[in-house]
Amino acid sequence: MLQQTQVATVIPYFERWLEAFPDIATLAAATEDEVLKLWQGLGYYSRARNLHAAAKAIVANFSGLVPSDPKLLGTLPGVGPYTAGAIASFAFDLPAPAVDANIARVLARLTNQLTPIDTPSGAAALWECASLLLPENAGGRLHTSALMELGALICSPKRPKCLVCPIQTFCLAKEPELIPVKSARKATIHMEEKAAWIVHKNCILLEQQKGRRAGGLWKLPASPSLPENKPIFETVYPFTNHKITLRVFESEAPASTTDTQRWFPVAQVLDEAALTAPHRRALKAILSQNQ
Repeated sequence: MLQQTQVATVIPYFERWLEAFPDIATLAAATEDEVLKLWQGLGYYSRARNLHAAAKAIVANFSGLVPSDPKLLGTLPGVGPYTAGAIASFAFDLPAPAVDANIARVLARLTNQLTPIDTPSGAAALWECASLLLPENAGGRLHTSALMELGALICSPKRPKCLVCPIQTFCLAKEPELIPVKSARKATIHMEEKAAWIVHKNCILLEQQKGRRAGGLWKLPASPSLPENKPIFETVYPFTNHKITLRVFESEAPASTTDTQRWFPVAQVLDEAALTAPHRRALKAILSQNQ
């Protein structure tokens, strides 16, 4: 949950999640709709689907127990090198590298790495350095935590406190505020999304999405043609390097629905449907206008 999301935002979601899924077996037995409904609002929904799939894999392949070996952890859906290293370090106290943003900054400055850290060669250099610094047999928890805290409290992105840094003697950075180096940002791409507001017999039509990014989530269906009327709701939301303008238009009910569409009772739609954040925002705004 903390990937790409701030702690303050995550806490209530985390508490609700543990209440619904107190253990791995309960999560593995849940439906995807139940999982996505609890994740609704956090975004990056592939994280929720991967967590669900990982729970199923742990039950099926590891007798319901999380493996401690980073290599085995890496076989679980959605678990990459950082997550595997973090679990091995913090849960099992093993000496395993885990390079997050704070640690990457510390290591890049320590070695004066001028290769962009978001390139394959730059990332590989950081991981090699992280591996070389590991304690021999145990103590991974304290080691990884210390590096993270060093990056968060001392080796900060701006105005690093070099004079009180405990590893200043070994640091090769000549201009620490210019490190780590990253590749140039991609230009923002502006896009427009037109959605249809279709209400019939006190029910609203929604469409379930497919694909890796938002598969399983519901949204307002795409507007079937270029609308002549003005939008009843408009919002702008970001996605990676895109800025998307969502406009919602009133539309007539179709003669028939597709296999990905479903009618939801207007009074229950916000409770029953796991929606993408922009479309949930649109539904709440329009429903409140019509009350």
